[in-house]
Amino acid sequence: MSNKEKCMKAAIYPGSFDPITNGHLSIIRRGREIFDQVIVAVAINSEKEGLFTIAERIAMVNEVVGDMEGVSVDTFEGLLVDYVQKNNHNVILRGLRALSDFEYEFQLALMNRKLAGDVQSVFLMTDYKWFYVSSTIIKEAARLGGNISGLVPPTVEKRLAEKYHGATG
Repeated sequence: MSNKEKCMKAAIYPGSFDPITNGHLSIIRRGREIFDQVIVAVAINSEKEGLFTIAERIAMVNEVVGDMEGVSVDTFEGLLVDYVQKNNHNVILRGLRALSDFEYEFQLALMNRKLAGDVQSVFLMTDYKWFYVSSTIIKEAARLGGNISGLVPPTVEKRLAEKYHGATG
């Protein structure tokens, strides 16, 4: 496969998305300004138990990106670079919040380059309003009854309330 065929202006945006946040959505929207297609790849990690099942995560992501042109949702298990290459892509899109994110993402990008030299990592800095937002912090706030309105899409906020407090309204 030639580089021209591989560079279809598509990027794989991987993550656990447990759950998807408005910070994730910002990266997806901004990624679409650069790439013709963004594939949100929900990672299946059998070593790590999430709050939401893979099916629930995929449903949530589909609910919030379903009307975005050029955005699709998929899952993968195993090495990300294997998934990227298997699907004839060569760009991984990642979001960065803080220096700690950079250090971790830099290590991952270098390992990915070692494993698959033709796979590139593209980093977008988060918007300032999402700098402190992470799925982990969102889940903890929701679990303790905190107001997470505006930090996650309304459908995700509802699902978190249902998961933690049995609330359906």
